[in-house]
Amino acid sequence: MVVAHLILVHSKPDQLKRLVNRLVHNKAIFFIHVDAKANIELFRAALKGINNVYFVDKRVDIQWATYSMVEATVNGFEAIVASGLAIDYVNLLSGQDYPIQPVSKFHDFLRMNPGKAFMQCLDIETEWTEAISRVRSYHFTHWTVPGKYKIQKIINFLLPKRNLPENLIPVGRSQWFTISLKHVVFIIKRLEANPAFSKFFSYSWAPDEIIFQTLLYNSTFKFDIVNNNLRYIDWSEGLKNPKMLTKDDFSAMMKSGHFFARKFAENDDVLSMIDAEIG
Repeated sequence: MVVAHLILVHSKPDQLKRLVNRLVHNKAIFFIHVDAKANIELFRAALKGINNVYFVDKRVDIQWATYSMVEATVNGFEAIVASGLAIDYVNLLSGQDYPIQPVSKFHDFLRMNPGKAFMQCLDIETEWTEAISRVRSYHFTHWTVPGKYKIQKIINFLLPKRNLPENLIPVGRSQWFTISLKHVVFIIKRLEANPAFSKFFSYSWAPDEIIFQTLLYNSTFKFDIVNNNLRYIDWSEGLKNPKMLTKDDFSAMMKSGHFFARKFAENDDVLSMIDAEIG
């Protein structure tokens, strides 16, 4: 089961190197999207000598909670498909993720579960209601003009609630997932066939946590979805970002049964604890 790890990074080349080295496997390939604001040569130097590493040529200047994250991910998808390599699964990671089980177990798991899409798919209307405003209201997070949030407030007061193109049912939660190559191809073609999706989600807040799940959920691939993204993420602090994991979280994450955890600071002691545990 060949896995392409698509890793989105913007800083800390040495942390990326540590992650990639942990994921090295004879059936692993790496595609790295480096934020356009960062010096890509630093990342090339860090990964020099590691086999099967490809850098995504079409880079995006990623701005938090905007459609730029979707664009970076799709550019990575397109690079994977264009490579022509025999790939079964695509595993989307950030540079601050880390495996918490041996990588061989991850490959074995995917081999025993071919063709699945492991991603969080909560119904926004009933299960993840805090996200309703993300799709029903306009968000101008990507604008750079002064007073954009005042304009946003006025627009949302005057205009009716938004509905997704083709009246799709919105689902989602975490942007990080593991899906089959057939799902990647479908997503690329779906976005190309209907530009209304990109236009709609460009005015959503953090659309990367919704768009991919929504496209798959509202298709014949719905029955491939397993509502589990295989990642340990702690949202207990109630913030817009998950908790930064430390050694205090070691026991809980290692008992979780997940294959990855996020997110970590570079060189935190907990990473060495994980290395010692999983060998």
